[in-house]
Parts: sequence; structure tokens; C-alpha cells
Amino acid sequence: MKSRDRLRIAMQKSGRLTEPAQDLLARCGLKFRQSRDKLFCFGEGEPVDLLLVRDDDIPGLIAEGVCDLGIVGRNVLREFQLTNGTGSELSELRPLGFGHCRLSIALPQEDAYSEPSQLHGQRIATSYPGLLGEWLRAHGVDARVVMLAGSVEIAPRLGTADAICDLVSSGATLVANQLREAAVVVESEAVLAGRAELPLDERGEIAELLLRRLDGVIQVRDSRLILMQAPRAALDAITRLLPGAPVPTLTQVDGAPDQVVLQALCAGSVSWRQLEDMKRAGARDMLVLPVEKMLA
Repeated sequence: MKSRDRLRIAMQKSGRLTEPAQDLLARCGLKFRQSRDKLFCFGEGEPVDLLLVRDDDIPGLIAEGVCDLGIVGRNVLREFQLTNGTGSELSELRPLGFGHCRLSIALPQEDAYSEPSQLHGQRIATSYPGLLGEWLRAHGVDARVVMLAGSVEIAPRLGTADAICDLVSSGATLVANQLREAAVVVESEAVLAGRAELPLDERGEIAELLLRRLDGVIQVRDSRLILMQAPRAALDAITRLLPGAPVPTLTQVDGAPDQVVLQALCAGSVSWRQLEDMKRAGARDMLVLPVEKMLA
């Protein structure tokens, strides 16, 4: 295979992970120009390119060295590892915090369920035989796995399966097909996948740079920077009211030895009630700002 000096990332061409993945890469400072076939995006400014493919193909492209990294669901990555024996080669480098769902076993609504042993001898339809098989073995269940490429949810109504194992997000699809969730096989979200050892060339250096930027974006994704002026005598009371109990940074106000400017990075949102409580404690001129990125 011809060597490359540009990092290549695979991501879903279209689907529920596409837009948040594009937004995340943009927040990491990456810009791309799309090719005419809309399958390849050439990176502008940084030596990073995108390959837009089916999500099921992403782990294989990384394993074969076609791509260096990929943004893919944890369920897809784990299924590939289990069915291809590449658990040591591919690794989940970072959870990305979006695309949350779960792979679950679901039964017809009229069927009772209290423990895994009730699945003995049952036919379970799924597109994830590796993950389902691992869960069945872990729970000592001898069931028949029925492999289906799609439309898994209708298998019980067609009589081809007694239960299903499929991705669940809101659960609306299960309800529409008279099914109910019985057991969670694996919790999933979008992850950054790559080889356990990054390339020992320019691509590895770029990958390390990207990982640092990802950390800087993900760590503060839901954070807020709060700024205020307050009397020193009120600092203890105000600090106790800060969301997430951060350690604030204090700056002396010129010409007012009893006053400081306080700034703190708070995890999560800052409510009006919290601001009002801090104002009653002595704070004033309060600002709450979104945080785009952080480099420690």
C-alpha cells in the first residue's frame, strides 16, 4: 500500500452521527473541501482528510490501514472486534459524547421477562451476532441467534424469531412493533476508533494533535465560564454556590482592596436561581459565557 503523510479519518456519510461528528471536527479547527463524488473531503489548513462511508465499513478501513482514525458507534466497533478477532489491533481512543443508544434484547409485549435464563432455547434475531453471542455466553444462555441484515424489529411478527436484539434510542420503534425492552446488551455512543498504536510518522503526530484538541473541546462541551465581582468577605458563601464546586480564580480590583473579580469554569449550566442566590450573597456584575475549547 502506498504510504501517506496525511491523516485520514473515516466517518459516516449520512446518518445520525454525521452532523454531530462534522460539528466536532469543525470545533477542533478542521475544515474540508468535498470532492465531486462526495466521498472524499480534502483537509484545508491541516493535513487531515475525511473519507465518507457506511458506518459498518469504518472499522475494516482502519484495520486495513486505509484510514487512520474513524468516528463510529461503539456497537459497530465492538461487533467488528468480536467477529473479526481484531480486539488487540483496534482500540476505542475516545468516547465522543453523542449518538447515545443501547443494544437491547426486546420481546413481544405480552411475554413476561425477569431473568436471562428465560431466553433458553429462544430464537433471537439480530444484526449484531458477535455482541449478542458474547452476552448470551456471559449469562449462560443457550439460544439460537438468527442473523438479519435489517428490519429486525418485525421478525417476531413474521414468526422468524421469538425475540430481537437491536439498537434502541427512544424506544418508539419497539412500541410501534408491539415489543418491549427486556435487557441491555451494551451501552453505545459515538467513539473515536483507531489502532492501539498510532503511526510512528507525521500521521501519528497529527493524530496526537487532534486528540489534544478533541479533549479540549469535549471537556468543556457543557461547561460555562462565570465572571463576577464580589467582596472578599462573601467569597466562601459564593464559592459554595458555584455549580460543580470549581476552584475559582481571583483577581484583585485596583483601588478596592476588599473587592475581587472571580472567574470559575463550571460544569453544566448555570441557572437563574443560582445567579440570584450568588447576588444575594454579595456578587454583582455577573456574566455567564459558553466555552468553545480549552487547552490545558
